[in-house]
Amino acid sequence: MGKANRVRYSRWDGTQVGFDLDATDIFNEITDDLLYHGDLNAALRRMMQSGFDDANGQRLQGLREMLEELRRKRREALESHDLGGVYDDIARELREVVEQEREAIDELAQEARDSGDARRQELTEEVASERHAALDLLSPDLAGMVRDLQSYDFTSSEARERFEELVDKLREQLMQQYVDQMAGAVENMTPEDMSRMKDMFAELNQMLEQRQRGEEPDFEGFMDRFGDFFPENPQSLDELLEVMARRMAAAQAMLNSMTPEQRAQLQALSDQLLEDMDLRWQVDQLGQNLAGMFPDLNWNRRYDFSGQDPLGMGEANDLLQQLGDIDQLENLLRGATSPGALAEVDLDRARELLGDDAARSLEQMAELARRLEEAGLVENKEGRLELTPRGIRRIGQNALDELFAKLSLDKAGQHEMARIGVGHERDYSTKPYEWGDAFNLDINRTVRNAIQRAGSGTPVRLTPDDFEVERTEHLVRSSTVLMIDLSLSMPMRDNFLPAKKVTMALHSLITSQFPRDYMGIVGFSETARELKAEQLPEVSWDFVYGTNMQHGFQIARRMLNRQSGTKQIIMITDGEPTAHITASGDVYFNYPPVRETVDATLREVNLCTRDGIRINTFMLDPTPHLRDFIAKLTELNRGRAFFTTPETLGDYVLVDFIEQRRQMVRGRRAG
Repeated sequence: MGKANRVRYSRWDGTQVGFDLDATDIFNEITDDLLYHGDLNAALRRMMQSGFDDANGQRLQGLREMLEELRRKRREALESHDLGGVYDDIARELREVVEQEREAIDELAQEARDSGDARRQELTEEVASERHAALDLLSPDLAGMVRDLQSYDFTSSEARERFEELVDKLREQLMQQYVDQMAGAVENMTPEDMSRMKDMFAELNQMLEQRQRGEEPDFEGFMDRFGDFFPENPQSLDELLEVMARRMAAAQAMLNSMTPEQRAQLQALSDQLLEDMDLRWQVDQLGQNLAGMFPDLNWNRRYDFSGQDPLGMGEANDLLQQLGDIDQLENLLRGATSPGALAEVDLDRARELLGDDAARSLEQMAELARRLEEAGLVENKEGRLELTPRGIRRIGQNALDELFAKLSLDKAGQHEMARIGVGHERDYSTKPYEWGDAFNLDINRTVRNAIQRAGSGTPVRLTPDDFEVERTEHLVRSSTVLMIDLSLSMPMRDNFLPAKKVTMALHSLITSQFPRDYMGIVGFSETARELKAEQLPEVSWDFVYGTNMQHGFQIARRMLNRQSGTKQIIMITDGEPTAHITASGDVYFNYPPVRETVDATLREVNLCTRDGIRINTFMLDPTPHLRDFIAKLTELNRGRAFFTTPETLGDYVLVDFIEQRRQMVRGRRAG
C-alpha cells in the first residue's frame, strides 16, 4: 500500500492569498447574465469583454479595455510619425555629401588662384567648372543620384568616403528591409556573408518544398550551418517561419503605406544597390511561400501616417512590425468567442504592448473554461460549453443563497417565521445549517467544526458557520408547479431576471431540503409549455406578445393530477390574460383582453379548484386590469394574491412557500 500524502495546515490569519480564480467565484460572476440571457457561452464572452474581480479583489481587465488601449497606441503612432523620413534621411545625407564635394572643389580652385600659377589656375577652374556642372546635373530621384555619384570622380576623399559609407549603409538597410531584417546578421556584411545568405534562402525555400511534399526537412542541420543569421534561436522550423513572416509582412506594410512616389524611390534605390538577382529571386520566393502559410498576417495592410516626426528606415521597420503585432492581437481579442481562444495569445508580446496587468488578465481568462470543466460545472460538447447537472444545481443554489442573504439583511421584516422545525424523522446524516432548516443541531459535529476552525482550547466559541444540523425526512408531501411569465413585457419592465431567479431558487430549495416534494415548471407567453429542470438556466423570454394563463393552468393541472399530496400552482406574472386556446386549437390574442379570453382562463381556474389545486399569484407591476382579474381568480379558487416588486418578489415567494409548508407539517401533527 502506498504511503499516504501528508498535508500541513496552518491557521488562517487573514493575510494569506489564495488561488486567484475559483470556479465557484467565476460561476457566481456569470449567474445573473446566464439567467437573464439563457446562454452560458454568451455569458462567458460578456464577462471576458467587461472584466471582473478575482478572489483577492484584484481587477482582471476586460477585452474591451484592452482593445481600446491597442487602438490608442495605434492612433498615437500614426498621428506622431511621418513615413516620408524613410527616404528624406537618405536624400538629406546625399545632399550633404554633394555640398561637401562642392566645398572641396571651391577650396581646390581657391588654392590654385592663391598659388599664382596661371596655368594651374586655368586647368583647376576648368575641372572645377566641369565637376560643378556634373553635380548640377545629378538626377533628382534617389536611385539616379546614387547611380550618378557612383560614376562621379570625387575631388574630396572625405566626401567620397562618406558617400561610400552611405551606400554601404543603404545597402545594409535595404537588405534588412528586403530580407526580413535578419537582426544583426547583415551588419558589416562581407561578400562571403552575402553568398551565405543567398545559400541560406535557397535552402530555406528547399525545406518548404520538402514539407509540401510530405518529407521531413533537416532543420537541425540548417541551424548548424546558418544559425548565426537567427539570434532569436528558434527551436523549430515553424517558429523560424513565423518570426520571418511577421517581419516580412511588416516590411511589406511599410511599402504599402508609402505614397506611390515614395515607394518608387525606394524600389529604384533597391534595384540600384541590390544587384544580385538570384538573391532577390530567393527572397521573393520565400515571401510568396510565407504569405501563403500565414494569410492572417494581412500582407496587404497599410497605415495612414499623419504626424510630423520623420522615421528612418530602421525605425520605420520596427514601428511597422509593432503595428502589425497590434493588429494581430486586436484581431485575436476581437474574435475570441470563448476563454480557450485566448490561449493563442503570445503573452510576452501582449505584456510588451499592454503591460503586466493585461498579460496576467489574459492568462487567467484563458483558464476560465478549464477551471469550470475541472469543477464539474460545465462540459465541452462539440466545441460548445454546456452546463452539467452540478452546474445547474450551483446556479439554483446561488439564486437561493442570494435571496436568503437578502432576507437575513431584512431580518425577516414582514415575513416573520418560526425558527423551530417540527414534524420530521431523522435520517442519521447531517449537513451545514442553512436558513430555513429545522434547527436540530448535531452537537458533536458542530463543536468539531468550531475546533477545526479556531483550534483547540477552551472556551469553544461557536459561529453560525459551525452549525451542523440533522437531516430530516418530512412526513408530508407537497406538489408544486411554478408558472413563470415569459412574455415580452417581463424583460421590458425588468421583471424577467427576478422571476427566473425565484424559479431557480425555489427549485433548489425543494430538491435540496424537501426531496420528497414534487416541483414542476411551466413557462407561458402566447402559449405555454412544460420546462425541465435542466432547461431552466437557458430559458429566456419569448419574442412574442400574449399572456396565455389558460394554457398554463391547463398544463399545470395535468402535471399535478399525476402527483400526490397537497397541490398548488405558484404563478409569477406582470400582465392580465391576453391569449387563450380556442376550441379548434388555435391561439387567440387580443390586447386589451376580451371577455372570451378572460372566461376561458377562469374556466381553467375552476377546473383547478375542482381538482383541489390552490393557485397563489405573485403580481409584478400590477395594472388595474390585472388586479381585477386576480381578485376574481382568488375568489373562485380561494388562493392568495401578492402585489410585489422585482426587489421583493423572492422574499414573498420563498417565505410564503416555507411558511405554508410548515403549516402543512403542523396540520399533519395535529391530525
